[in-house]
Amino acid sequence: MEDGDRFEMVVIGAGPAGEKAAAQAAYFGHRVAIVEREAAPGGAPVQSAGVPTKTLRETALYVTGFRQRDVYGVGLQLDPFEALQHLRQRSNQVVRTMTSVVSANIERHGIALIRGTARLEGGGTVAVTLPGGGTRRLRADVVLIATGSRPAHPPGVSFEDPDILDSETILRIDRPFASLVVIGGGAVGCEYASIFGALGVDVTLVDRAARLLPFLDGELSDLTAEAFRGMGIRVLPGAGRAVVERDPEGLRVALESGEVLRPEKVLAAAGRVGNTEGLGLKEAGVETDARGRVVVDSNFRTTAAGIYAAGDVIGPPALASVSMEQGRVAACHAFGIPFKGAVDTLPPFGVYAVPEVAMVGLTEEAARADEIDYEVGKAWFARNTRALIAGSTEGLVKLVFRRDDKRLLGVHILGASAAEMIHLGQAVVHFGGTIDYFIDATFNVPTESEAYKYAAYDGLQRLGTGVVTNGSDPHPRPLSL
Repeated sequence: MEDGDRFEMVVIGAGPAGEKAAAQAAYFGHRVAIVEREAAPGGAPVQSAGVPTKTLRETALYVTGFRQRDVYGVGLQLDPFEALQHLRQRSNQVVRTMTSVVSANIERHGIALIRGTARLEGGGTVAVTLPGGGTRRLRADVVLIATGSRPAHPPGVSFEDPDILDSETILRIDRPFASLVVIGGGAVGCEYASIFGALGVDVTLVDRAARLLPFLDGELSDLTAEAFRGMGIRVLPGAGRAVVERDPEGLRVALESGEVLRPEKVLAAAGRVGNTEGLGLKEAGVETDARGRVVVDSNFRTTAAGIYAAGDVIGPPALASVSMEQGRVAACHAFGIPFKGAVDTLPPFGVYAVPEVAMVGLTEEAARADEIDYEVGKAWFARNTRALIAGSTEGLVKLVFRRDDKRLLGVHILGASAAEMIHLGQAVVHFGGTIDYFIDATFNVPTESEAYKYAAYDGLQRLGTGVVTNGSDPHPRPLSL
């Protein structure tokens, strides 16, 4: 083996976990290589999931004037082909930019980026099948598996049909369409349903579960479904298993209720599965669970000496933000770097639907399950000056806190800027703060963040008056002091 093929760390996969792990190790002076089978680094979040989806969302809102329709009574009416061209061009532009950012970070840290398909051979050896043929063997004391994930393909759904799409192939649509059935009420399904709803597509969102986004606070889940229906999206929770077929009339989606839907396109958003095939995990002694996820300990070590894993291949939460931190922690543990010893136990969750939904900490349901004596405080954007100015009045900020000491337990936001706003609440939960923080703090006026203060006032009012937490008034009067 040549000296050029010896490294201190070999990372398999250049997605969020792999890139950040490699950069962490390289920054502290270790010789690192990344093996990536795709033509460009960045993984699914840059190439086929997060960045393209969020760009599609923002472009759709912009080119249609969706946010301003109710404020000014006007919206853009673009030719469908022109609108699609704008969407594709903008998405491709942002993907190229972010790919360049990732590539520059890898180069800046002096990391060797090797194109090819990796397989573990044991003993710290990674065999790389090169695109042009031949095999290159890399040797390292530490190997990190960060191969990411891909859309799950449920049995019985023919993805060979050009009109049956997953969350990646839908990004490659080349002609407008008028109707779409989305199967799956998780984050991906809700994001795409609302994006195409904003574009004027006739959307039906079908889900087996009793409510959308079941990990959310129940009230936020219900309000999200209500917002979708207000956009004209037909939402069918608790619909059971949907059977997708093609017959002489076209696509046919049969529901357990007996109803048959006839869309132009179907998006099956059934979650994601880790990319572990062909890695030689079993031969290398790397254990996987019943779902094929790599088993790791709290430091992201696998069952094989010197081999770590991070990101989607180890399972939930499968968030790019968390995957980055997992990669960094794995690198720090592998080399004894005294920098980052653990992954945040309170990561925020964001669903980039229209409107956005975000949460951190405990939901009401979780607080009840833990037998916590809790209360809530709510501030609706319909009474927020900045939201009124912008015309983004859907949703609220909801605080969940302990009754005895007012310690903040969870924050839940539905609104145009929810994914940004959630971080303030996250910080207060992290530091064990109380809702008094929002009472005492001064917020710029007008801002949507000011809703935190009025949610806290509402919580104090409920404590003082015994107001129940399950009231249905969508626009309660906050205690104004």
